[in-house]
Amino acid sequence: MRLKNRLFWIISVSSFVIDQLTKLLVVKTFELGETLPLLPGIFHFTYVTNTGAAFSILSGKVEWLRWLSLAVSLGLIAIGLFSPLLNLWEELGYGLILGGAIGNGIDRFALGYVVDFLDFRLINFPVFNLADSCISIGVICLLVSSLQKTPNSTQKHR
Repeated sequence: MRLKNRLFWIISVSSFVIDQLTKLLVVKTFELGETLPLLPGIFHFTYVTNTGAAFSILSGKVEWLRWLSLAVSLGLIAIGLFSPLLNLWEELGYGLILGGAIGNGIDRFALGYVVDFLDFRLINFPVFNLADSCISIGVICLLVSSLQKTPNSTQKHR
């Protein structure tokens, strides 16, 4: 049996593994709160924990976010398994979102928080992780896909 939507699965597994490896590296090499300026004042690695969602919204709502991560992950797995063939942007988008949702979901179930470490200080952005990046990029991919599916404005509407 051939696996349908193969790129979706490759992207989701790859993004999940890279997310977990980077978080493990940070946890093993940094003390909580420690920062390493890579570009001083612009970009640092800063080890923090987050009990909320992206950008610390819903902070302290770990229990609810655990189950949301699980539901999103199961829904995306169902899309990968049961939907017709996805286009390139859909495979990328859904795969990145699944990898990120599983990465942060596992943190929430296992640790009770998410490990964050990407710290863009130039724009005073909240500290985040690769799973957050995957989810955000995945949403952009799905927007691109939806724009490609919109009817051409020169077509006649019935």
